[in-house]
Amino acid sequence: MWQSLYESTRTHDFTVLAVALDESHAARPWIEAASPGYPCLIDRDHRVAELYNLVNVPQAVWIDEHGCIVRPAETAGSSDAFRAMDPVTRTVPDAVLAESKRIKAAYIDAVRDWAVRGAASRYALDARAVVARLRLPDAFIAEAHARFRLAQALAREGRVEEADAHYAEATRLHPESWAMWRQSHPKDARGLASGPEFWKRVEALGERPYYPLADLKASKRR
Repeated sequence: MWQSLYESTRTHDFTVLAVALDESHAARPWIEAASPGYPCLIDRDHRVAELYNLVNVPQAVWIDEHGCIVRPAETAGSSDAFRAMDPVTRTVPDAVLAESKRIKAAYIDAVRDWAVRGAASRYALDARAVVARLRLPDAFIAEAHARFRLAQALAREGRVEEADAHYAEATRLHPESWAMWRQSHPKDARGLASGPEFWKRVEALGERPYYPLADLKASKRR
């Protein structure tokens, strides 16, 4: 999907920049297999997450040619369709799958509209709207990132128990960050933390979304 977007907008001086939050580089084989035409980076230290207050993947931040944020961090076209998956057959109902595809297409179309039309796009927010949507990290989130960096440093030195304690505290301080939680939990053969602990945490959300939908309807023309 992102490759198609990149190819259809590259003549408009637009590019996609993908950043994997991956301390172990497990994302590298996936990137190499996809062989995308746009830049793909691996952020071992979650610096991008800290800078833009990203809490999950995929999330996106729109940045214009002047380096200004046009849309702050938001879910990049994903939905909670996976929560309707049958645990035995691992299939998703057709209606849910269709809605998931619609949500993804709508988001990609919005990005494409902005790439082509720039500031004239109805999806491009003005500075006031950006500030209204921007969520700045509070003291708890700031400490969580500091704890997370310390945990990573300890883990790389082989001090696993100390690292785990700081990973746990980081998650306690910033429970909305699935990126932090995921980093310190067991991964499957694909490099994903998708075992029983993940599903237990998802179920604990109740009616709250895992992927809050991007607010495209509320966007206004500049």
